[in-house]
Amino acid sequence: MSLIEAHDLHRSYLLGKKELRVLRGVDLTVEAGEKVFLCGPSGAGKTTLMYTLAGLERPEQGQVVIQGKDIYTLPAKQQASFRNQTLGYIFQSFFLLPELSALENVMVPSIIGGKGNSVRERATELLEQVGLGERLDHLPAELSGGEQQRVAIARALCNEPKIIFADEPTGNLDSSNGAEVMKLLFELSDRIDATLVIVTHDRELAKSGDRTLEVTDGKIEWRQETY
Repeated sequence: MSLIEAHDLHRSYLLGKKELRVLRGVDLTVEAGEKVFLCGPSGAGKTTLMYTLAGLERPEQGQVVIQGKDIYTLPAKQQASFRNQTLGYIFQSFFLLPELSALENVMVPSIIGGKGNSVRERATELLEQVGLGERLDHLPAELSGGEQQRVAIARALCNEPKIIFADEPTGNLDSSNGAEVMKLLFELSDRIDATLVIVTHDRELAKSGDRTLEVTDGKIEWRQETY
C-alpha cells in the first residue's frame, strides 16, 4: 500500500449562488520518501488538493488514505491527533503566531501533542540547523521573510512527521532565499525520512523533486516523472 492514496476526490465552493467545482475526481498515490510537486495554473485546484490530502479540507466525495487509515472517517479528536503526530505543514503566509518568539513558534506542535521536556531542546536544534540559532527569542515581526519561512520549516519538522505538506514555500521569497529554503527543506526532511508534497508555480523548482503532478481544472492531467 502507498503512503498516501486518494480516490475520486471532489470539492466545490459556493460563490454567491454559483457553485465552483475545484476538485473533479482526483486519484493519486504518493510513495514513502517521495518528493512530489503539484503544479498548474492559478485556480487549478492545487492548494485545495493539498489541503484535502493533508486532512484540512474534507472532500464532498472520495477518500484520503494515509498509512492505511481513511483519515476522514476518524473521529474528530483522532483526526487532530493523527495530523499532529504524522503530518507537518508549511504555509505560504507562514502563519507564525506574532506574540510568540521563534523558539516558541517551533515548539507549538509538540506542546499541542503533549510532548515533554525534550521539546525545547529539539526546537532549539532545528532553529540552529536552519541558521537561526542566534534568533531564538526574536518575534516574527523582527525577522525577514526568509527567516520567517525557516521558522515555519523548523515548526513543521518539530514532531518528526512522516509527511510534510508545503504550499508555495518559496512564493514570498526572492530567488536566492527561495533556493536556500528549498535546499534546507530537502536536507532536513531527508534526515527524518519524511515524504514531501509541495505546491508550486515554479516548474524549474519542481524539477528538483522525484515527480511532478500537473493539476488542471480540478484534475490531474498527466504525471511527469523527474527521476
